[in-house]
Amino acid sequence: MLIPDEYPMVSLLGSRDELLRVIEGAFRADIHVRGNEITVTGGPDESGAVVRLFEELVEVLRNGGELTPDAVERSIAMLRMSSERPAEVLSLDILSSRGRTIRPKTANQKRYVDAIDRHTVVFGIGPAGTGKTYLAMAKAVRALQEKKVNRIILTRPAVEAGERLGFLPGTLYEKIDPYLRPLYDALHDMLDPETIPKLMAAGTIEVAPLAYMRGRTLNDAFIILDEAQNTSPEQMKMFLTRLGFGSKIVVTGDVTQVDLPSGTESGLRVVQSILSEIRDIHFSRLTSADVVRHRLVSDIVDAYGRYDVQKQQELKSVKQQRGPRR
Repeated sequence: MLIPDEYPMVSLLGSRDELLRVIEGAFRADIHVRGNEITVTGGPDESGAVVRLFEELVEVLRNGGELTPDAVERSIAMLRMSSERPAEVLSLDILSSRGRTIRPKTANQKRYVDAIDRHTVVFGIGPAGTGKTYLAMAKAVRALQEKKVNRIILTRPAVEAGERLGFLPGTLYEKIDPYLRPLYDALHDMLDPETIPKLMAAGTIEVAPLAYMRGRTLNDAFIILDEAQNTSPEQMKMFLTRLGFGSKIVVTGDVTQVDLPSGTESGLRVVQSILSEIRDIHFSRLTSADVVRHRLVSDIVDAYGRYDVQKQQELKSVKQQRGPRR
């Protein structure tokens, strides 16, 4: 392969060849670099995959993207496990703000973002760290900037808004604020911090607990419900029926981290069987492979998943040994 002169080899191979080492460790092929020429020796499948990978990485650079070890590892995974081209995924600009560009990092994340464009109601379901809420908020900010909506409404269920919160000092807003803080943090990543209070004072951006949605009809708005696994089925129905004309809803949550009182069913679990056949409602499912935090987070999610499966199997085995009750 001959790499075009306009792309410095250090941007493709990394400082001290750190990106090249990632590639070499992933393929059973010999890779030799001399100047801007790359020679790949190996079996046809492996060497062909390496060539396709370098072509995709050059395309990412051509589109203004930056290559990191994480981006290269995800590109390798996409080439092996997905029909999506790494360059299309890693070069999709969702929002440019404060000197950085927010893009999807996995094929599933790109499908999730595409679904938000195509559908009125989208459910993003997956473990922590998969970018469900962050990407939805980036789409909401862009929709506001492009005047596709007039306001953004961000909401979360305040699970402990009863007895325990009552003992905290301060006003109701001060008590609820810790539950909404992650939404504020994401906003500060995407907007000039000085403009956020003005937008909130004008009602252009609203951050409120889920209970404040009751009785409203939300027109021309981009509405995000975060931590939806902590809604009851009744709360989920109440929220979804707030949808007005010209609005879009994104619901995000992780059904493996339900904090509801024992015996209360999660509205996010129930809604999947109720609405799965309705047109213009889409369910996007992300997995541990889409975790974009520290790589240990993905391992932790998988370990807990195996633990849950084992516990379910043990419980099933105990029930079978006991036999039917008389």
